[in-house]
Amino acid sequence: MSTSTPVKVVGIILGYRRGSGRQYVDQVYVKVVTSAEDIHSLVGRKVEVSDTYGNRYLGKVIKVHGSGKNGVVIVTFNTNIPGQLIGSEVTIF
Repeated sequence: MSTSTPVKVVGIILGYRRGSGRQYVDQVYVKVVTSAEDIHSLVGRKVEVSDTYGNRYLGKVIKVHGSGKNGVVIVTFNTNIPGQLIGSEVTIF
């Protein structure tokens, strides 16, 4: 049984992806809060977040962080998000 409307999933931005010597500001970690499906099925889905000024940032889930047990995915945005959005709620379509 397929549904015509995509299921919305809610997540929280944890921070930028970081290495030992640099910070990758074009990629962020997102903790998936509400999801009834497998975390690996979210790869390739669209992501949206908006700030207090009404600016919308669109992105895409590129991969799962780790084995997927922690519920964290890596998202890349079309325009890099500002640091003030860390801790904000995102919607995954």
